[in-house]
Amino acid sequence: MSDSTDLSELHWLLAIVQSIDVGVVVLDREYRIDVWNTFMENRSGRLPEEARQKSFFELFPEVDEQWFRRKVENVATLGTPSFTIWEQRPYLLRFKNYQPITGLEDFMYQNTTLMPLKGLSGRIEQICLIIYDVTDVATNRRQLQAANQELQRLSSTDRLTGLFNRGHWEEMLRQDYARHCRYERNAALVMFDIDHFKKINDTYGHQAGDAVIQQTAELIRQCMRDADISGRYGGEEFVVLLPDTDCEGAMTFAERLRLTIEAHEVVYEGHSIRFTVSLGIADLSQPTSGYPQLIERADSALYMSKSAGRNRVTVYR
Repeated sequence: MSDSTDLSELHWLLAIVQSIDVGVVVLDREYRIDVWNTFMENRSGRLPEEARQKSFFELFPEVDEQWFRRKVENVATLGTPSFTIWEQRPYLLRFKNYQPITGLEDFMYQNTTLMPLKGLSGRIEQICLIIYDVTDVATNRRQLQAANQELQRLSSTDRLTGLFNRGHWEEMLRQDYARHCRYERNAALVMFDIDHFKKINDTYGHQAGDAVIQQTAELIRQCMRDADISGRYGGEEFVVLLPDTDCEGAMTFAERLRLTIEAHEVVYEGHSIRFTVSLGIADLSQPTSGYPQLIERADSALYMSKSAGRNRVTVYR
């Protein structure tokens, strides 16, 4: 092959390197920059003459130098490429994201490739760093994950109150019961409903009833611990699962909740609405055939509270 052909091919290669929409940086073995393509110029704001022969780490102080040196030395020693993906490391070089469609992200997500480059001697004398802009892919993936999480949240929560719906809290109860069977851990279930709720609806309207239910849910959240699981059983009836809690602890929680609700005032369209709740408790200290029986026992204790005059706590015996 003639020298003119070699020069022509080199010219083509340089033109391709300059025009492709990926970053190309060639480093010598002292981590000085030999090649700096147009992508790098545009994204970094540095001209090739400003970058060439400069230390890579001086130009990009955000790079974890110890980690990057280890990656490069492995490539040079093994003579094989190495890759990073945005899921593991969102970016190598912190470039701003200028894409209008994916403007939700401040920086460019990147995949990178490190390639060994052999000189005429056959030794690896340079390392080529290739940077791919994958912001679109990363943003779409993150938005999809967020949408899936929101769908999961909506499928497990009650729309009116934001508490867990019956299907979800029953599954949590089933899991807690399985832990009880395996590790003999205790748990208590508090079930309660709003006293004379039909009268509230009839007197003030269903929207006022909804406000009462929503504020009851908020009071539950204020009284419960982070580990507790609260849910809406249906209508004006609620449940709170108290993991690692005995009957006495459940009584303390239930009485505190009862008093908090009794003292609360719902103001709706100029009307002051006060109400009370009746509560029933069952725990796993007594032999139980399964978690559905715990629900039945808490419901039975709730019925006893209502039969005894409402606005009280009853424990299933």
